[in-house]
Amino acid sequence: MPQTPHIEHHFTASNTVRDVVIGMSDGLTVPFALAAGLSGSVYSTGVIVIAGLAEIAAGSISMGLGGYLAARSDAEHYLGEKAREEQEIRDVPETEAGEVQQILRAYGLKDEKAVVVTAALRKRPESWIDFMMRFELGLEKPDPRRALTSALTIAGAYAAGGFVPLSPYMLLHTARSGLLTSCLVTIAALAVFGSIKARFTGAKPLRSGLQTMLIGGLAAAAAFLVAKLIA
Repeated sequence: MPQTPHIEHHFTASNTVRDVVIGMSDGLTVPFALAAGLSGSVYSTGVIVIAGLAEIAAGSISMGLGGYLAARSDAEHYLGEKAREEQEIRDVPETEAGEVQQILRAYGLKDEKAVVVTAALRKRPESWIDFMMRFELGLEKPDPRRALTSALTIAGAYAAGGFVPLSPYMLLHTARSGLLTSCLVTIAALAVFGSIKARFTGAKPLRSGLQTMLIGGLAAAAAFLVAKLIA
């Protein structure tokens, strides 16, 4: 009987999605909170727009730099641990072989099969090191372009998100009308963003959308109330 070939669909862009989520969520929330806070004490939309644009520029650079440094730190950590594993395989191979067998037993292999696999790995030092990095330390080899890609993705997502709450102030003439429109637009954007994010993370779209919307709304409300109290 002919069988339909089994095709597996795995999502492989988790790092990119994570960067977009980090940048977009902060981009929607921080400028929204800033504009809302200024609306509590400033009546000119021009001032709010200028402050918002400055914050978007500074925030995107800061977030992008943070993503770059985080990715570089991951790469440096991987290389450092790899060098340590290379030294241990060279200096104490029997100890490392014992660790391989212990890992294999944890996955259900019998002792005799674990010995055979370990002997095969000892003949291929690079594969041995890769095995230890993956299964002992839980580390995957980082993409050498990851740092720059992460920085650009986070910064771009932050800037894109930041213009959503700021755009009503660019189009309207009073801070009050800008605030009301910005609240509606941004809360809707947060809900949509949270729902879309759930499709990639496996969470429930409705719950994710409401959670993202609630966090952004609380941040903006807090900023607005603080500005009102100070003013």
